[in-house]
Amino acid sequence: MALPQSLMVSVMPSELELIACEQLVEIIPLVAMEKTAFISGAYGPLRPPARCKVPIWIATNLKLKKKCHIVPPSWLNIEYLQDRLSRETTYPEFSAMPFRFAEIAKVLLDVASDDFQNADKIRSLLKDIREARQAKSREGLTKLDHSELSLPNLSSMEINEIRPHFVKGMESLVKLVKDPEGRHMES
Repeated sequence: MALPQSLMVSVMPSELELIACEQLVEIIPLVAMEKTAFISGAYGPLRPPARCKVPIWIATNLKLKKKCHIVPPSWLNIEYLQDRLSRETTYPEFSAMPFRFAEIAKVLLDVASDDFQNADKIRSLLKDIREARQAKSREGLTKLDHSELSLPNLSSMEINEIRPHFVKGMESLVKLVKDPEGRHMES
């Protein structure tokens, strides 16, 4: 089955979440397990109540089986997110966030919201940050220039969202720069 044209230049958000699940997160195991080897590496041993770092996909699997608690990443708390929201609404540039913050936050909050203090407030702040950053992206696309594009601190999900618009915009700019015979005009 062929993908629709609009999706051919983008990755599905669920695919980005899958990629983000390779990131390591700290857990507090509730069961003991020996070191286990996977294709992506060996993890463990798990010895309650000692913390251990494992990929998010292992952490979510254990959490769903009630075999661990997930320790929220240092950036996924109310104080940090309020600071980021303040920066997003005050300064024209994008504030520094983890590259896969949107995907990681969604997966962890979907599976382990009980491990977060005030998960609903965190979700609300993430939504506000996302909206502020989307507004900046839209504004940046209106100022698209064929010679240079610099958008530091964009996240994986944001790059994926603007890619189709960026590709269309660049195609239009290239057409405008070409003359009728298809040669590039000298500036």
